[in-house]
Amino acid sequence: MNTTFIAMGVALLAGIGLVVTVGVFSLLSGAFHFLFARPKFTILKSKLESNGFAFSLKWNSSREPAKFDSIRLRLFNPFSTPTQVDVTRTFDAASSTFARDLDFGKNLEDLLAACNHESATVEVEMSASKDALVQHFSFKAQAFKAMIDSATGDAEKFNEEHSLNYAKPLYHLPKRSFVAEPLPASNKALKIASNPEFAGAFAGAAGDAPAAENFSISKVWIEPGCIVCDACEAIYPEVFEVTDDTCLIRPGAPLDNGLLVEEAAEACPVEVIKFTK
Repeated sequence: MNTTFIAMGVALLAGIGLVVTVGVFSLLSGAFHFLFARPKFTILKSKLESNGFAFSLKWNSSREPAKFDSIRLRLFNPFSTPTQVDVTRTFDAASSTFARDLDFGKNLEDLLAACNHESATVEVEMSASKDALVQHFSFKAQAFKAMIDSATGDAEKFNEEHSLNYAKPLYHLPKRSFVAEPLPASNKALKIASNPEFAGAFAGAAGDAPAAENFSISKVWIEPGCIVCDACEAIYPEVFEVTDDTCLIRPGAPLDNGLLVEEAAEACPVEVIKFTK
């Protein structure tokens, strides 16, 4: 009994230890991602003069798959004018690290003009509208303007350096056809009657076979059960006449070709044709 309780206790402690270990690992993983793997927003140098705003976004697209397609700049300036500036721009959706250079119009000039006040802040929202995902970045307004003034590198160069060049898979498709390939050449041939090469040999063999001797018959008749299949009339119409209901022997039918009468009797599916030699 004591051994059983000891084993149960050890198993319970092991289970608790496993749960604690998994929990700690999950917390550490989340903390690492929060501190070192968060999306990174960078301001670049725009080529669109005073109304242009260039930026880049890096994030772990395998962990957070999304297609970002809009950016929103919001100025909060409670102690000066304008107190607020809000401008949004959309762009071609991007599913991995990217950069864009967009024209924000006169609103960008108003926003930067109010960035001199030390209490002002600028909020940047990167949105993936179809994925309902938004990334927020907050800057002191003065620091935001200083980042724009000192920005280096442009969106075009950034995209070239961070483009994903995946090697295209190469597939070898087998050649398929509904027409069979020709057989390889060979000096062998099948000795069969349908092969023209041996037609003469089979014709000679057939010609050498003795012909069946014809005979006369004394009587031919039809027993009950005819199914009017027309086989007998097709073979020997001078003797057999098939009506809608049965088969008849024609009056004055010749009885000198027993081979045809025998052939008609053998062809009858219900075997109702009888004759005597």
